[in-house]
Amino acid sequence: MPGDLLHVDFGITYLRLNTDTQQHAYILKPGETDAPEYLKNAFKRGNKLQDILTGNFKEGKTGNQILADSRKQAIDGGITPSIYTHPIGFHGHAAGTTIGMWDMQEGVPFTGDYPMHFNTAYSIELNASVYVIEWKKEIRIQLEEDGYFDETGFRYIDGRQTELMVIPKGIANGK
Repeated sequence: MPGDLLHVDFGITYLRLNTDTQQHAYILKPGETDAPEYLKNAFKRGNKLQDILTGNFKEGKTGNQILADSRKQAIDGGITPSIYTHPIGFHGHAAGTTIGMWDMQEGVPFTGDYPMHFNTAYSIELNASVYVIEWKKEIRIQLEEDGYFDETGFRYIDGRQTELMVIPKGIANGK
């Protein structure tokens, strides 16, 4: 419906490799040409959380250390984070360093204790909770994009969503 914020979570398997993706769109109301500023600002907080997390990727650092450092930095910056990033590979949630789980924001036993290694792929999965005054409720900007970590740092494999997708209002009666 016009005025709705949409969230989609999907994955694709190809050549026995798996992707994970979560993105957002806004359906324009009549007369609107862009999403409201308050939603665009909420979305920017999700991108900032991605930047904080991937900025803490360091070879040899454990997933639990990355999680703790990222959560502290986000909270200190006024972002309410939930981080549940995982390695990807032959079966989506692959073997390797786990960085939080939706229900384990203080650290993940065993897989969170694994050190980060170069030449690994991750699904950067997280959300930033934002109170939207105009809606009188908290929303979660849930993002998930695949990336690669090597000696040069972290990069998204096919970019990442940095703006809300905007969906124009449908035309009445097919005209």
